[in-house]
Amino acid sequence: MEGKKRVYKFGGKTADGNSTMKNLLGGKGANLAEMSLIGIPVPAGFTITTEVCTEYNLYGKDAVVKVIKEQVEEAVKATELIMGAKFDPTDGSFPLLLSVRSGARASMPGMMNTVLNLGMNDETVKIIAEKSGNAKFAYDSYRRFIHMYGDVVMGVEAEEGHHNPFEVILDKLKEAKGYKIDTELTVEDLKDLVEGYKSVIREHAGVDFPTNPWDQLWGSVCAVFDSWNTERAILYRRMENIPSEWGTAVNVQAMVYGNMGDSSATGVCFSRDAATGEDQFNGEYLVNAQGEDVVSGVRTPLEITTIGSKRWAERNGTSEEDRVKNFPSLEEVMPSLYQELNETQQKLENHYSDMQDMEFTIQEGKLWMLQTRNGKRTGAAMVKMAVDMLAQGLIDEKTAILRQEPNKLDELLHPVFDHDAVVAAKEISKGLPASPGAATGQVVFSADAAEKWAADGKKVILVRRETSPEDLKGMYAAEGILTERGGMTSHAAVVARGMGKCCISSAAGVFVSGSSMTVNGVVYKEGDFISLDGTTGIVYDGKVDTMTATLDGDFAKLMELAEKNTRMYVRTNADTPDDAKAAREFGAKGIGLCRTEHMFFEGDRIWAIREMILAEDVEGRKNALAKLLPIQREDFYGILEAMDGFGVTIRLLDPPLHEFTPNDAASQAEMAERLGVDVELVKAKVESLHEFNPMLGHRGCRLGNTYPEITEMQARAIIEAACDLKAKGFNPKPEIMVPLIGTMQEFKMQENIIREVAAAVFAEKGIEVDYLVGTMIEIPRACLTADKIAEHAEFFSFGTNDLTQMGFGYSRDDAGKFLPIYIEKGILKHDPFQVLDQEGIGQLVEMACEKGKAARPTLKIGICGEHGGEPSSVEFCHRVGMEYVSCSPFRVPIARLAAAQAAMRE
Repeated sequence: MEGKKRVYKFGGKTADGNSTMKNLLGGKGANLAEMSLIGIPVPAGFTITTEVCTEYNLYGKDAVVKVIKEQVEEAVKATELIMGAKFDPTDGSFPLLLSVRSGARASMPGMMNTVLNLGMNDETVKIIAEKSGNAKFAYDSYRRFIHMYGDVVMGVEAEEGHHNPFEVILDKLKEAKGYKIDTELTVEDLKDLVEGYKSVIREHAGVDFPTNPWDQLWGSVCAVFDSWNTERAILYRRMENIPSEWGTAVNVQAMVYGNMGDSSATGVCFSRDAATGEDQFNGEYLVNAQGEDVVSGVRTPLEITTIGSKRWAERNGTSEEDRVKNFPSLEEVMPSLYQELNETQQKLENHYSDMQDMEFTIQEGKLWMLQTRNGKRTGAAMVKMAVDMLAQGLIDEKTAILRQEPNKLDELLHPVFDHDAVVAAKEISKGLPASPGAATGQVVFSADAAEKWAADGKKVILVRRETSPEDLKGMYAAEGILTERGGMTSHAAVVARGMGKCCISSAAGVFVSGSSMTVNGVVYKEGDFISLDGTTGIVYDGKVDTMTATLDGDFAKLMELAEKNTRMYVRTNADTPDDAKAAREFGAKGIGLCRTEHMFFEGDRIWAIREMILAEDVEGRKNALAKLLPIQREDFYGILEAMDGFGVTIRLLDPPLHEFTPNDAASQAEMAERLGVDVELVKAKVESLHEFNPMLGHRGCRLGNTYPEITEMQARAIIEAACDLKAKGFNPKPEIMVPLIGTMQEFKMQENIIREVAAAVFAEKGIEVDYLVGTMIEIPRACLTADKIAEHAEFFSFGTNDLTQMGFGYSRDDAGKFLPIYIEKGILKHDPFQVLDQEGIGQLVEMACEKGKAARPTLKIGICGEHGGEPSSVEFCHRVGMEYVSCSPFRVPIARLAAAQAAMRE
């Protein structure tokens, strides 16, 4: 490891780094440097780079400490000089205490470790008590440090089913003294806690609490690096698609104190509302507290702004007199400091041109900013902020589009509670609307239970006193989160908003104990149903029906921007007129995949297809198919009408025939009776249709080429429906797609049948319609011979689900047994059935596009697999020159946005 710069200093309006260095310094470190450079009051400190984290994981603790030791010692001296204090003083100087925090290039709130008040021991606490004139503050900081260091660095934490051992001692003392809140503790109480906490460490860790500040510092730095690979951090990275090789920086910063009395405070604030997107400064604070008190949920904080405080009081039924007396805002308690904070947040938002999530501390009347970052936000807030900031001139159209996370649009399309159902529902509690949305489910009281129940297909609500980072897997599995304690900036609130999960915190009258909760005297046990309205903060008893969400004007404006800046358009996968209409409302311009086989399972249609299967000859099959013809024609009429003026790609019958026959004896007997045949004939036919590998068996164009009467019936139904519509003044645009071809000859045989049928229908009806005949490219050989196929096919539609199966040799139905392990072990970065494998399958797709266009320049190319709605796959489709992508109706807005982003990134 060569002698490069690994430690970057900041503070005193100077810095070694800046905001452009997030890859090296992490988001927090880069922003601390930037804030210092633009004159924001930031406690001095230094950042150990993300590269050191990578070296730490490669070479280990001892090698890394050795290589950064000199630079860290130099940075500590610089921090001492700026802050006027000494780290590990031997001359009676005021001690410099430090915080040690993580800081990856992508925000991971609460997922990694933090240590505060580092540098305290039995000697420094006395100096701080004497020089500050505030012994209570000194010993409160000391007991907090022992607790945090013991937990984070020494691994002293709650065992399964038990309370945190430090919290047990604290709760016993408060109960014995009759205290309700921590601030009631006396100096002697705090001294007793210090000794009690040391005993806990000795008992659980088997060693004494370290008193040397340098040992404390190296232990904390390494603990932060270690936390990059904790279970919760790995899970969060997987959820947010954050590469493991990025690593985390470590930020070491001089401590400033919000717990030095009534002229001190600490808080978290947002330059705009992270839940709704409203342009309203907001946040929470606590007087005489440290930052962990605000975000942990242990104490319920107060609102920063007066308007926010009044809104809180209105939601909770608190009178104005009671609010002013007992729940005042920072704006009312410390008006001049509030004004300074308000000016600072506006300066930071203007500087970064984005909503800021900030942490601050007021120490004896002086404001310090500890952090700023682009804030996590809900999907609705993401859209509103972009539209508002564009109108305000803060950002341009390109930034407004590129700032969107396409998958977050999914939140706007989530169901909301039905109005009539809400009126009839029983309200049992009301809390803070921490993250919007509607959720109904069975209550569970641990992350493990939430994960297990969800894996069994149950919808659950995770209920906790307050959440911690260890609850992440349970929050991810749950439909919604309810907490007894905590505010709008608590861990539960921030993480839930980032996930798009409904969350209510600090619910009134809720008491959580073990595996039950009591709500105003009523006990709810594991498995009982409740419903959460994260928009209003109301908790309801039992299940509440939902309805489709309505989209507002901001969403429409965003879609207008996407439309204005895109090249590739979006179609939908739809099998019914209702699906087609819904997708069209979301901006779909046509249907990329209509699966005709889905229509055969409706009502009594299945009996006609079964009759066709049992037929012994062509005549018998044609007679059975004649019963399906008018039904299919009606289906196609409705879909073509719903998408009038846009192309509608209709795939001919694809699945093997055994999927339409029953396997159990009772159903086979019913089939025999219904069709008037011997049950043994049914059994024999079912047996004859059995295939060892149906995915590669008698399906797709192979069916149409062995039973051409099937293709004839479907082609006639499509063309007749189109002619009937044209006769009524509509503009139908059918595109008939032949599935699963591997050779040009397979396609050519099907094309001949389709064109012969179309010519016959046109002659019969005396009317013609424009139509296309193309194919689904889903077999690797079709990609390799795409130029030959394109000599006849007028369009390609990539079926990347089957192409991925055949390209990887993975069965999609069985891959769930090993794909999660492959991803966990780093063999694959993503599930290739969810995110297109651009390196391998992508080569096949790109080759087919190039070969097809070379043979037929007018060839229309699109994609209709599940990848058509996945943002990174959409960008790939744009890059290889496709005209459109097709996806499920409710993913159309996501694909439209991703398509616009792809065009703008060129």
